[in-house]
Amino acid sequence: MTKAMAKRRRRALSLLLRRLLTCAICAVATVALLSGHVRVLPSPGVAGAPQFLKQYQRQGSEQSWTKELVPPQFSKNPGSSRKMNSASWSLDFDKLWKPPPNRDFTPCIDPSTNYTVPAASQGYLLVHTNGGLNQMRAGICDMVAVARIINATLVIPELDKGSFWRDSSNFSDIFDEEHFISTLANDVKVVKKLPKELAKTTKLVKEFKSWSGMDYYHNEIAGMWEYYEVIRASKSDSRLANNNLPSAIQKLRCRACYEALRFAPHIEAMGKLLVERMRSYGPYIALHLRYEKDMLAFSGCTHGLSAAEAKELRIIRENTLHWKIKNINSTEQRSKGYCPLTPKEAAIFLTALGYPSHTPIYIAAGEIYGGDSHMTELQSRYPMLMSKEKLASVEELEPFMNHASQMAALDYIVSVESDVFIPSYSGNMARAVGGHRRFLGHRKTISPDRKALVHLFDKVENGTLKEGSRLSDHIAELHKRRQGSPRKRKGPISGTKGMDRFRSEEAFYENPLPDCLCRSELPQVNASVSIR
Repeated sequence: MTKAMAKRRRRALSLLLRRLLTCAICAVATVALLSGHVRVLPSPGVAGAPQFLKQYQRQGSEQSWTKELVPPQFSKNPGSSRKMNSASWSLDFDKLWKPPPNRDFTPCIDPSTNYTVPAASQGYLLVHTNGGLNQMRAGICDMVAVARIINATLVIPELDKGSFWRDSSNFSDIFDEEHFISTLANDVKVVKKLPKELAKTTKLVKEFKSWSGMDYYHNEIAGMWEYYEVIRASKSDSRLANNNLPSAIQKLRCRACYEALRFAPHIEAMGKLLVERMRSYGPYIALHLRYEKDMLAFSGCTHGLSAAEAKELRIIRENTLHWKIKNINSTEQRSKGYCPLTPKEAAIFLTALGYPSHTPIYIAAGEIYGGDSHMTELQSRYPMLMSKEKLASVEELEPFMNHASQMAALDYIVSVESDVFIPSYSGNMARAVGGHRRFLGHRKTISPDRKALVHLFDKVENGTLKEGSRLSDHIAELHKRRQGSPRKRKGPISGTKGMDRFRSEEAFYENPLPDCLCRSELPQVNASVSIR
């Protein structure tokens, strides 16, 4: 009897061990199966990426990212703590990611039926652009319009090689030259070079008057064709008025900016690849963190910097001849909202808006001043900080390195295509990207109210206000109407005169409404309601 019981126990134990082993094998197989469906971000260094660039370049103009009006396809990452069909997730999604209503505004930049081909050319317009990428972009588009106004043949503009960035790139290194010429064929005649027979002719070199209208160009500039065959514009920035120009000229500026001035194929391809890699993480924010050496030196903003860093920036400002203002009170600058948000302030701002710590954030910027030492707070709150250098391999970025404007172009593409764009400063990049996003359907763009924010940040810093619901509610209320919804371009500030009047206007490329955006179908009721 004892031997039989022992035998049965051994059989039961053996059966139990077999069942445990079977369960273990099933568990391992299940994990392996699930892991096969997890979307893994391709390693930037994989061999397939350069092949993608080659393939993209062969496909030609049909792949232009500026034509992509389809919303991003978000990643279905099973690791997400929120479910796509969850009501709470949907509420959070609407609050954080949903763009403002576009109120049926769509691009309307086609010429009217009475628009004619270019008139007989009176001479050649040479253009020397100035500034960084986005300043040059706006200037080039303005010069296209000026060439139309004065009946000139436009020579492909010369890019600024002597600015702070010292970029040696030519027009064709950054922009698709052939596309630029062909797209504008019915607007302005564009040639790559000045004819050889005019190479040594006497040229009128002139700095066109800032923010000028039709009368100036018709009377003062076009009148020079009687004496010169070639006119050279020594600067291109802000040479054309923002407002009070004929509709045909305003629409031409938009065609030049959003259709003709396309980035070179290798830049568009790399930009699209970066966008795809960001989207593999899900919806993402592009944070234009203008916390770079040139901006801090120019603006005199030194909040949070060491005495040695503040001194270095002051020396740079004093030694840069074309920066006219040398002595700047940093505290006053910041209190008036004239300083870019610091990385720490940007972190507090994002947290207060409600973006969770797992939010993917693309840092659209050059080298952050002070490097990691000033990025600690932002990195600790938002570990998924991405950049060109993190998304792409050294080999992939090698063609763009040492070319600041080409690197800036990559940031421009990723920023335009982002789900949310947040600029830390209202400079040329912020204005250009913000305007382009408006043109493409009023994509969500949150513009920080820096003047109001710094007072809140100071209270947090001195302990009179804690981070939490009170701060979040205050910041949310401040930014309800600063998310890129349709509104007419702002005119000059009341009471301003002379050049200050023009400086106070909202830039044309910052908001192309109403000139280049029209209601696709006018509402039958409340048609007179003003656009905010």
